[in-house]
Amino acid sequence: MNTAAFIHGVRDVRIGSFEPELSREHKTLVDVAAVGICGSDIHYYKDGGIGAATISQPFVPGHEFSAYLSTDIEPLGLKRGQLVAIDPALPCHQCEWCVKGHHNLCPSVIFQGAPPYHGALTQQIAVPLQCIVPLPHNMTPLQGAMLEPLGVCVHAIDLAKPTLFDSVAVLGCGPIGLGIIQLLSLSGCQQIIGIDPQLHRVQLASDLGATAVGQTIDSALEQTDGQGCHLVIEATNSPRGFSDAIDASRIGGRVVLVGIPDGNEYATICAADARRRGLSLKFSRRMGNVYARAVELVHSGKVDVGALVSHQCTLEDTPEAFAMQADEAVGFVKSVVYPAGQVPKG
Repeated sequence: MNTAAFIHGVRDVRIGSFEPELSREHKTLVDVAAVGICGSDIHYYKDGGIGAATISQPFVPGHEFSAYLSTDIEPLGLKRGQLVAIDPALPCHQCEWCVKGHHNLCPSVIFQGAPPYHGALTQQIAVPLQCIVPLPHNMTPLQGAMLEPLGVCVHAIDLAKPTLFDSVAVLGCGPIGLGIIQLLSLSGCQQIIGIDPQLHRVQLASDLGATAVGQTIDSALEQTDGQGCHLVIEATNSPRGFSDAIDASRIGGRVVLVGIPDGNEYATICAADARRRGLSLKFSRRMGNVYARAVELVHSGKVDVGALVSHQCTLEDTPEAFAMQADEAVGFVKSVVYPAGQVPKG
């Protein structure tokens, strides 16, 4: 029997049977190897949805995943049993935004792991052939699953366009913030300030490339003689994330908002604070065409995605993993689930 982790409602995750659907053409079944629990999954868990994407019936989350092919894929030259990553997004390729290259903004996208489309927290799932991403032979299931969140980080950096002498504050040192810090370090930024209220996360930020860390935005001001940073990348789940990003910015600065706030609402901001700084603002959604770069960053060892994962578990332990991540347990950063039940040691 194929089983899956279903979100039934707010803070209600249960294990049950699941039948993969092969109704659409050009799909194949894969055996799920590893699945990351994303911050957006936690919003479905805590809030019952994100904006219009709400859970109206039991829903299988999970859009960060790697899998083993259950059959040969001759058009792609891939063999049964080969480890691949899966891009969860299938855009229409026809709308105005797709034509302009903004596939991540396609309003008709089919996105595995976002309601109403079931995701990968299951043992077996059907995926579109065009969403299969071949991996180098020595990559692990965890690394393959973490390519999706790394892709989100790459897209955020593409929008931020950091330059050599920028002072940069990264608000939120969860998996996305920590991935962004590694990319900023590769970009040559000489002042990278990681900020998070949890001490273990700012310590990890320091290990991964932050030149200074702190638990409040006061650290960004202290490190810049009170002027604030040229660039602020917000990657929190806090409704105050937008306001904090403004407060951490200097006159003429840039802000990129990556995080999704709890409750799907930002706290009230002071218009004058943003306007008088003349800030440039961008919102980051998912990713563009970045998988090839993400694969190379991991395969070359330039980005350590394993460092972003604090917990690994089986499918049966998924309810506990969701609760720990939602409650921001001490020492927790991110969990990866192994639906086949074989959790790597170490």
